Amino acid sequence: METVRSFDPVTEHEKTRTALGAAIPRLVRLLHDVADLDAASGVPVWTVGDVGAHLAAVHLAYCSAVSPGESVEWDDILPPGDGPFIERITAVNAKSIGLFGGDERARLGDFIAEQGETFLRVTEGLAPDTPVVTPWYGQELTLTLAAATGLMLSESLVHGLDIARGAGHQWPIGPDEARLVLGQSMPTMMPLALDTTKARDVSIAFELVIKGGLQLAVVIHDGTMTVTRDAPPRTYDCRITATPTAFLLVSFRRTPIWKAIARGRIRAGGRRPWLAMQLSKLIASP
Repeated sequence: METVRSFDPVTEHEKTRTALGAAIPRLVRLLHDVADLDAASGVPVWTVGDVGAHLAAVHLAYCSAVSPGESVEWDDILPPGDGPFIERITAVNAKSIGLFGGDERARLGDFIAEQGETFLRVTEGLAPDTPVVTPWYGQELTLTLAAATGLMLSESLVHGLDIARGAGHQWPIGPDEARLVLGQSMPTMMPLALDTTKARDVSIAFELVIKGGLQLAVVIHDGTMTVTRDAPPRTYDCRITATPTAFLLVSFRRTPIWKAIARGRIRAGGRRPWLAMQLSKLIASP
């Protein structure tokens, strides 16, 4: 049985910062090595250059959220009102790829490096629970710095893979990196991305165990979801055990779940193991 260890928020946040700091120069090298920015990427309908532009916009957004010296005219980018989360993210993503065009795309790697390094410098020494305002996720929505850093890491790793797939390069995502993303960002993002219509009248408790020491209690009840790390013992309907990288890529729809199951990287147990397939169906994706 997988051993689950309690975590120290400060230590894990510092590890996430270190992982982000290592991912940024990898992205720079990858983008510099891309021969054709117009090549198809790992994201349907987006080119490699589009993914790079989106990543640059992501780093700009988070940097602007923590640095007084950076500003973004959000009124020109965000959709009006405060509609459903997935509709909002889809609209923002579509706008993001148009923020950098023409000659600007030739230096996307350098821009990402500047913004990412600024984010890490400005937030150095801040507590993991420091609030970070993220209007692109919702009006007045505030995340913790730990979640924001984890999300920057997830965007960098997953979209780095999208670029690499389109450019024909290797882009390994290590289990430690993936585990940090899951631990830091999933408790925040899974409830936000819940399809509340599909989840209406649903009541399921999942135990999600990620190999290497991460445990999440995912509880869905009548259109709401809570995700708790190291939750007190309780009865679960379904236990999902997964390797970190496999679960990350399945969560972001980069690997089909059947393939991860066939390779033994995700398995389900508990009293109602068949409910494992429901989890991905209840999480909306832009």
